[in-house]
Amino acid sequence: MRYNILIIGAGPVGNYLANLLARDYSVAVVEKKSSFGGKACTGIIGAENYERLNLPKKAILNELYGATFYSRIQSFSIGRKSPQAYLVDRKTLERELAKRAMKKGADYLMSTTFRGFRNGKAVLQHMGETLEVKADFYIGADGVNSTVAKVIGTKTRAEFLSGYEVEVLGSFDRRNVEVWVNKEITPDFFAWVTPIDGETARVGTFGKMEALSRFLRLRRLEPTKILEFKAGPVGFGWRKPWVKGNVALVGDSALQIKPTTAGGIVYGMLCAENLKKALYEGKPEKYWDYCSWVRRQISFGLKFRRLFTGLDQDAIERIFEVLGSEEAREVIETQADFDDHLRTAKALLKRPKLLAKLIKVSPSLIKALL
Repeated sequence: MRYNILIIGAGPVGNYLANLLARDYSVAVVEKKSSFGGKACTGIIGAENYERLNLPKKAILNELYGATFYSRIQSFSIGRKSPQAYLVDRKTLERELAKRAMKKGADYLMSTTFRGFRNGKAVLQHMGETLEVKADFYIGADGVNSTVAKVIGTKTRAEFLSGYEVEVLGSFDRRNVEVWVNKEITPDFFAWVTPIDGETARVGTFGKMEALSRFLRLRRLEPTKILEFKAGPVGFGWRKPWVKGNVALVGDSALQIKPTTAGGIVYGMLCAENLKKALYEGKPEKYWDYCSWVRRQISFGLKFRRLFTGLDQDAIERIFEVLGSEEAREVIETQADFDDHLRTAKALLKRPKLLAKLIKVSPSLIKALL
């Protein structure tokens, strides 16, 4: 078998890229799982980018209009009249994107494991048989623990965390996400409650499973009412290079992940568009440069992540006092962008009163953000 492009990994980003390329190239997609979905993923995607990327409406489970932020002792809410994000069904999202790619001519090899490269060909294990597939260009979209990245010898400097999430029965405001920042309960990350509807939600955090158990008790959600449990890793940092010879990485395999929220679908898809551009131009080495916006967001997120890990709960409470003020909430509600966290930070720091208050809380925080 021979193709122009072989994509290894049929997650949202791999399937989105296949859809972008299939009309102009012969494309094959390899997926080690026997079906789509299944990965631990909350599945929140900003509404603006969901529309811009033309993602399938069929995958939307719920529209999210705002969020309530909780610390140990206080809370504040932000919201808008239009949906700011969508909660999606990961399985449906992947299937629908794969169907689009197939209709444009892409071939899919499910239950097929990528083993490495031999003499310029991809070595695959499919239904007990070893296959060798030749392609002009190979793309690793095979997740945080990317085999493609290991095979081409990329260097990784990143923080890796385990994520734990449950779907649980309870009572929820279906229009709003809950974000809980309490290091006494979840020391490594925030905890989230993302409603699917009024009686079920996806609840999770990163770090240790015990942190999720503590949070469920804090939120008064019963462990005997859990409908589903999922776990999986995430990586915050850099994996380089993104292109080596005729092999590229995209999505989670390139760690194109928000260090602020651990979301990776949008950043991966935006980079997939840039990889398509570089391939069309016959200059795959330009891929890194074309992803400059995503790289700036990751760089900002890593600074924010380092600052967060260094803050104690008392400092977080003081930051909550500032962000919960009427002026800060007005800035967030009118200027914040779901996927552009750098823009949101800059908007807050342009307000002299807010800047002065945040400097008092943590001068190093402001120095790093500026």
